[in-house]
Amino acid sequence: MKVATWNVNSIKVRLPLLLDWLDTAKPDVLCLQEIKCLAADFPTLEIRSRGYYCEVVGQKSYNGVALLAREPARDVVTALPGDDADPQARYVEASFGEWRVASLYLPNGNPVDSDKYPYKLAWLERLRAHAAALLRDEGKFVLAGDYNVIPEEIDAYDPAAWRDDALFRLETRRAFRALVNLGLVDAFRAVDSAPHRYSFWDYKAGRWQRDEGIRIDHLMLSPQAADRLQGAGIDKGPRGQDKASDHTPVWCELH
Repeated sequence: MKVATWNVNSIKVRLPLLLDWLDTAKPDVLCLQEIKCLAADFPTLEIRSRGYYCEVVGQKSYNGVALLAREPARDVVTALPGDDADPQARYVEASFGEWRVASLYLPNGNPVDSDKYPYKLAWLERLRAHAAALLRDEGKFVLAGDYNVIPEEIDAYDPAAWRDDALFRLETRRAFRALVNLGLVDAFRAVDSAPHRYSFWDYKAGRWQRDEGIRIDHLMLSPQAADRLQGAGIDKGPRGQDKASDHTPVWCELH
């Protein structure tokens, strides 16, 4: 099974690129983030024409996540547990065959001196608690999405420039490590330990042209899923297209 994640930064703008990538990459499950539309406005018909079912948690103009899959989803969860009052559309999880897959859009957290950063850290703790609950079932699962976390210095073109940013602050990385320390495996790093492998390049200052990016899109596997890992990679092709998202797809293959 091929599982991929992609922050499309507006499904309306990126739909032609998305349909083309579905045709060429042929993922079995694609996790989308920042669709930036209500579920009623999601292009379900166009995506169904490519052979994919859709589970969408939308929000007008902001956030929004979706799961596209070749088979219908089961046991769908439409919010991250732990805060029933959280109104933001950032999480959807479902079962496909013997696999449990989640698409998540973790808060950015900037500026760090605002209430956005405590919200990010609290969201990470909720994710850790939920992952721990999933692990108790000893099932095969993938928590995929835009984590807005730079895990290590090798995951940024200029680590010093990101030192005080919410994506790379020590508190952020410590919270992310707490998630990893449960036993989750970063699918990409399990097969590629080389530095300067990025999934996001800012639109500004020629970052894409100079390959000055960061790696913030991750597929985190349960131990049972990691045992089935066959390969993983970052597909830079969509980032070089016209009207591209500032993110590019990250994928893994699971036996």
